[in-house]
Amino acid sequence: MRKRSLIPIFYIIFLMLPIYWLVTMSFKTTNDILSGFSLFPETFTLDNYRVIFTDPTWYWGYFNSIIYVSMNTVISICVALPAAYAFSRYRFLGDKQLFFWLLTNRMAPAAVFALPFFQLYSSVGLFDTHLAVALAHCLFNIPLAVWILEGFMGGVPKELDETAYVDGYSFPRFFVTIFLPTIKAGVGVAAFFCFMFSWVELLLAKTLTAVAAKPIAATMTKTASSAGYELGLLAAAGTLTIIPGAIVIYFVRNYIAKGFALGRV
Repeated sequence: MRKRSLIPIFYIIFLMLPIYWLVTMSFKTTNDILSGFSLFPETFTLDNYRVIFTDPTWYWGYFNSIIYVSMNTVISICVALPAAYAFSRYRFLGDKQLFFWLLTNRMAPAAVFALPFFQLYSSVGLFDTHLAVALAHCLFNIPLAVWILEGFMGGVPKELDETAYVDGYSFPRFFVTIFLPTIKAGVGVAAFFCFMFSWVELLLAKTLTAVAAKPIAATMTKTASSAGYELGLLAAAGTLTIIPGAIVIYFVRNYIAKGFALGRV
């Protein structure tokens, strides 16, 4: 038993090592980082975090990211819910082909759509807005959300719908008060994956923004100065970007486990 327990312990340590290294680097100066190997900061400093929390270029990057990520998650889930319900409850001509087409959109790399989105949003006045990035990410997140939600909805018996209609429920009332609570685990899983994709995606977010909606991922790519890259500042920014994802994982961890059990994650 002890040998079996050592394997996951070493695996967890292996996974946590890069995060530990990132956190320790955030409390060092760039000169300390480049001077040599050390497990702990020789000169402990909070200057890197002070810059992030006092420089509008940095902290607005976090605000911008949270704004468009939240918008994208809400839009993706709201669009995916009725689409997933239709795929799980009805059979119509071309339903399987349409479902496959949705998934193929998710398989395409973001670089394919960067230039078309840039030209489109520039022509309609959406360039450098939060909505532009949120809508661009919907191209990838909506198919994923539909696929996840369809699996959860398929596990709900159709008799539930029929019983509600017999009891006099309208479809909107049934869907909101009865059906949604039944698949809340699926909604949580879909929202998590939409959030994480939009949070870490860089190419589209950087291409479709300039100043007003510039995300933190794009800000982190411009830490170079005349003396080189500000590694300590970059490490502090990276440490802070982990926090939102960790918070989301904490709240949906049980739903993700259920998603694995259903084979949709």
